[in-house]
Amino acid sequence: MIDMKRFLSGGAVIQPIWVFVVAITIFFSVMSDHFLSLGNLTNILVQTSTIGLIALGMTYVMINGNIDLSVGATLGLAASLSVGLQDYGITVAVLAAIASGVVLGAMNGLIVWKTGVNAFIVTLGAMIGVRGLIFVYTEEQSFYASNFAFSDFGISTIGPIPVLAIIFLLCALLMHLVLKKTVHGRNTFAVGGNPEAALDAGIRIGRNMTINFIIVGFFAALAGVLLATQMGASTPNLGRDYELWAITAVVLGGTKLTGGFGSITGTLGGVLAIGVLRNGMNMMQVPAFYVLVILGVILISVLIIDQKISVKSSRGVQV
Repeated sequence: MIDMKRFLSGGAVIQPIWVFVVAITIFFSVMSDHFLSLGNLTNILVQTSTIGLIALGMTYVMINGNIDLSVGATLGLAASLSVGLQDYGITVAVLAAIASGVVLGAMNGLIVWKTGVNAFIVTLGAMIGVRGLIFVYTEEQSFYASNFAFSDFGISTIGPIPVLAIIFLLCALLMHLVLKKTVHGRNTFAVGGNPEAALDAGIRIGRNMTINFIIVGFFAALAGVLLATQMGASTPNLGRDYELWAITAVVLGGTKLTGGFGSITGTLGGVLAIGVLRNGMNMMQVPAFYVLVILGVILISVLIIDQKISVKSSRGVQV
């Protein structure tokens, strides 16, 4: 017999978000003859890969009980560097872009660790500052890739599968294994679930949190580079609101805002739910803003259900 509390909280093998993904996939496949075509399905994966990569790192940070609002700006900076530094070679440009994400992530983590200031405030400041830095660096101008090999990568495929989709899925698999099979993954849950107990157990809380901020910074920068290859360009405003989409995907996937619980499989489901909704409604010629309304309602509903389950669980423990 299925334990409904465990199922609804995401602890079951079949997570609720995947039930939702299957349901809306069936709905859109009935409404559109072309929805289940290989081309459209791979298109969904490519469209969601950018937000998906950020969401992978955000899952670790949120399991820790923190949040990173600077990922959209980090993406924008990395995209600008990967295009703007191509005169020094693609390799140098890409490495500089990825390094910028790692450095910004490390800075966020160290500030949160050493000062004790809430991650929301620290990363909000970083978001504003980095976005300003992008405008200074680009002089408010868009950059266009000078090397066609860079742009060609964004549309390349291996067989029928786009390379960007493959990169996203491989990264998701890697991050799932790290979270479930390594000491760092177990420590991430411990720090988010009960910091005091984690400290008593000898876990270096600050180090664990900083590593996770570095991870999300890396993935935000990687997403920026890959998005720039798709566009063959970068703009100063690139990445705006991406932090909100990533956080939405993570929360839809069952990760608790208070920390201590979450999964990469759930996040992957949340990312695909957003991608399927946006793609399916677009094929039905529904205005894009309706997707925002629907996602907002779904997100609030998920949080209300999660809160009720948490309250009932805590009462059960007290009894």
